[in-house]
Amino acid sequence: MKLIQFFLPGKGKRVGLIRGDQVLDITASEEGVSSMLDLVVQGKTVAGFVTRATWLAKRLRRKPLDYQALQRAPSRRAPHLVMPIDSPEVWGAMGAMPPGITPETAGASPAICPADPASLPEDPRPAFFFKGTAERSAGPGEPILIRHDSCLTMPEPGLAAVLGPDGGVVAFTICDDVTARDLALAQPGFLSQAKVYGGSFALGPCLVTPDELGDPHPLQVRCTILRGGETMFSEAVGTAGLPRRLAELAVWLGRDNPGVPGAVVFVGAGIEIPEARALRNGDRVDIEAQGIGRLSNPVGR
Repeated sequence: MKLIQFFLPGKGKRVGLIRGDQVLDITASEEGVSSMLDLVVQGKTVAGFVTRATWLAKRLRRKPLDYQALQRAPSRRAPHLVMPIDSPEVWGAMGAMPPGITPETAGASPAICPADPASLPEDPRPAFFFKGTAERSAGPGEPILIRHDSCLTMPEPGLAAVLGPDGGVVAFTICDDVTARDLALAQPGFLSQAKVYGGSFALGPCLVTPDELGDPHPLQVRCTILRGGETMFSEAVGTAGLPRRLAELAVWLGRDNPGVPGAVVFVGAGIEIPEARALRNGDRVDIEAQGIGRLSNPVGR
């Protein structure tokens, strides 16, 4: 199942179920479903999420919209895609262990002293960072931003999971972890400013449930940077080599951290973008993933 949020003039934000090239509007305020987050909360699990969306589509029987027609620049006068979920929390997972730490030493570190050592999994714990909130994020066609004090801001394509009330994965999507790399390298105290600011994250274009996508880890993810209509950078990688699986990250994130319905956790796809291709005002970043689609965002400062 694929789902989106979209804007409809005169009605505002709507929830849509994609079937082929068409979108069925399943928004139902009388049923308490005015947003994707409402649907996630009501569904509770991935099975409940799918069942609830299917039931709404059958009950409402509205005239479908054309999915391609929604993939346009945002405008108050025309229907268009928006961020697929207004996530209250976005968390990223570091792709590598801290310097000097290996999987072998991390698994046996004397610094980790639980009351019950057997309660910890054998794999070393991943390092998470708080990326932001819906208010700091962009949807399809909305601008990602360069900090006013950064000269080396880079897109970082990633694979993301949306979590349900029980902390389990209910859907997958793609994302862009925009980072002011020069601030991140300046000194450790600047890392949060390099990662968390308005317009530093993009999510979309849709949510895809596990029954539709299957295993998200043999996918191909491509990142393209366009400037003045010309391709400045384009590279694709497979996700089979990611250091962590999203389902595993969801479990780790839920340890000692209360679950928040609609939270997003992501891991970088591992595409290395050279500093010479740092973002400029007016660029466009396209991130594509098989089975999910294309997330396209203009760049502003």
